[in-house]
Amino acid sequence: MHAELRDRFTALWQKYFPGAELPLAFYYTDGAPPADARPRGLAPCVIANLGRVREGRTLALDTEAIGCPGGRRYLGFAQGLRPGLEHFLSCGIPGKMAGERYKKTPQLVLELLKHMPPMQAPARWIVFKRWDALADADEPAAVIFLARPDVLAGLFTLANFDAPDQWAVIPPFAAGCGAIVQYPYQEGLSARPRAVLGMFDVSARPFVPPDTLSFAAPWAMFRRMVDNMDESFLITGSWDKVRARLSKSSPVGPA
Repeated sequence: MHAELRDRFTALWQKYFPGAELPLAFYYTDGAPPADARPRGLAPCVIANLGRVREGRTLALDTEAIGCPGGRRYLGFAQGLRPGLEHFLSCGIPGKMAGERYKKTPQLVLELLKHMPPMQAPARWIVFKRWDALADADEPAAVIFLARPDVLAGLFTLANFDAPDQWAVIPPFAAGCGAIVQYPYQEGLSARPRAVLGMFDVSARPFVPPDTLSFAAPWAMFRRMVDNMDESFLITGSWDKVRARLSKSSPVGPA
């Protein structure tokens, strides 16, 4: 990624989304990240560890650093499923396993899994950085915004600006880490990538502020969004009203 793009987007972001938090980005690499990007004592949930990235510190994870089996799967480091997952995500097994009750029956979970093919991590490490920490050598797979409704409305509309239909953004039923990594990564491999709206995962909600959702754009799509900013609705009076409200609100920080 070139510094010119990093700096150009930063300036545009401050212009059109004043006070809004900078996004994060992730990429995969086989090169060993620096030691300070691989802290010990991480929480099992990937989302719970993103606070340090939102503060500007780099986070690098491999399969050993991720304590959640789902996190390893949704980041591409494991292909198998937790035994009894269909019961865990539904009504559980009386006397043996409590269920999350995210699906009504185990059968519905099994049907859901047919539509959720696993992904394979292309390298040993996944690295998360805040936008302003990206270096020229970094090659992001996707850009992740953790944002409030007004910012999400702007991102959603910008993503649809050059789309021929109404499906430039999708809200798949997914774990928090699946919505910011698995789905955006897989969308990035398609001929017509879509952005992913997420963080609806009830288990992940405690790790983000209460008024925050995620919006993750595959890299190719994100670059188009940046190129479109100065000719889109962002230059109109309609957005000026929203922008004025953004400039008066406090920025969202880590949970």
